[in-house]
Amino acid sequence: MKARNPGKPDIIQFKRLLRDKGLKATPQRVAVHEAMLALGHASADGVAAYLAEQGGTAVSPASVYNILTVLADLKIYSRRSGQGGKMVFDVRSGDHLHLYDTRNQTWRDLEDEELMSWVEAHFRGRRFRGYKLDGFEIQLLCHPTRKPGTAKKQ
Repeated sequence: MKARNPGKPDIIQFKRLLRDKGLKATPQRVAVHEAMLALGHASADGVAAYLAEQGGTAVSPASVYNILTVLADLKIYSRRSGQGGKMVFDVRSGDHLHLYDTRNQTWRDLEDEELMSWVEAHFRGRRFRGYKLDGFEIQLLCHPTRKPGTAKKQ
């Protein structure tokens, strides 16, 4: 199975990961990673829009998609299928849980060590005829219970 719940690689770790995979830390790759650190989960279009809004390094939407795809193929990022089959990339590559907001089509990481341990223990040593388990994804489908702009009472 994949590495357990690694954090988001900072810029220094990211550059080291690229170097270890034989890639250069180009300004475009670094800009995409900085955007992903800010966004956490995003489509290539979302990252391209974020970069355009920030006004830093110019990266075309096609280049953003290619960079994200390479990073996912190298297991630096992970990916999942979003609304309408649109590819969404995740800056965290290891096994972890998500809350998926069905109204806003957004992901949030969910930390639940007990559930992760249970799932790992449940599948450890299990065999699936003709398949090898590489890892798992768990997303809990949810929707907001408060209207936008409503502050949480304490």
